[in-house]
Amino acid sequence: MAGFLARRLLNYAVLVVVAASLAYLVAATALDPRSNYADRTPKPPPAVVDAQLTVLNLNDKTPLLQRYAVWAGGVLRGDFGKTVAGAPVNDDIKRRMGVTFRLVILGLVCGSLLGVLVGALAAVRQYGWFDRLSTGLSFLVLAVPVVVLANMLILAGAWANQHVFGRQVLLVSGEYSAGVEGLGSQVVDRLQHLVLPTISLSVGLIAVFSRYQRNMMLDVLGADFVRTARAKGLSRRRALTRHALRTAMIPVVTYFAFTFGALLTGATFTEKIFGWHGLGEQLINSIFSNDVNTVAAISLLAAVSVLCAALAADLLHAALDPRVRA
Repeated sequence: MAGFLARRLLNYAVLVVVAASLAYLVAATALDPRSNYADRTPKPPPAVVDAQLTVLNLNDKTPLLQRYAVWAGGVLRGDFGKTVAGAPVNDDIKRRMGVTFRLVILGLVCGSLLGVLVGALAAVRQYGWFDRLSTGLSFLVLAVPVVVLANMLILAGAWANQHVFGRQVLLVSGEYSAGVEGLGSQVVDRLQHLVLPTISLSVGLIAVFSRYQRNMMLDVLGADFVRTARAKGLSRRRALTRHALRTAMIPVVTYFAFTFGALLTGATFTEKIFGWHGLGEQLINSIFSNDVNTVAAISLLAAVSVLCAALAADLLHAALDPRVRA
């Protein structure tokens, strides 16, 4: 088991280096920080622009590999460089990381767990009312874009506040409300802001995971090991949960890491719509402002996050499958 994890970590470390390097090289080639100075009034002299871009390690007259070496050396020291405005990339990234990962991890946990539960129940009650209802709702959710779904949730939240709760319970804009005092009040306020964005991210995952889990569960319900467990005296519920569900979850766990990467992309739209100032919003802003270092830093964090999710999937796989541990 230790050797398996060591090999995985080594492979992931190499993949992170490759992904981060390609992200920086593509950003440095495609983006044009020099154009940010073209529309200024008065227009700065070319020598001043060159000097400023050189300080920021963004001068396109410097060889690309030389700029990459400077950037990579800074990354090894934990320094992602400076933005096009001259501010440290690290300061802004640290704050936005907490915003994005708080939202994404909560959405991933809720979406995957509920999706697995719904899929397993649908398979056990195949062609029953729950199976048909969950199938129809899953395809309906998958057909609706994240942008449309998020705006529908905002409208539904506003309606619920007015007609159900009679006050502002579901808050639809920002991470928190200004001026809230007291630890308990602040926690409640953040949870109120978190409900709708989390639902926006979770419902799509529930639909996807439920479809995968249902199909995998149906494949093992009639397997010999399930019938053998029943023949040994296990109740149907224990045979399904201890044997069928555990085996059926192995392929779904493998899909977990790839879902995390897709969720980071989906969070970009969710952050924009709900006013959460996270990494997704900053990535879009950085591309429009030709901020090479910030784009590369966010891409690196995304690669590390996806590979951490892949490592978590490997650990879950090993926990579910004794052959991997052996």
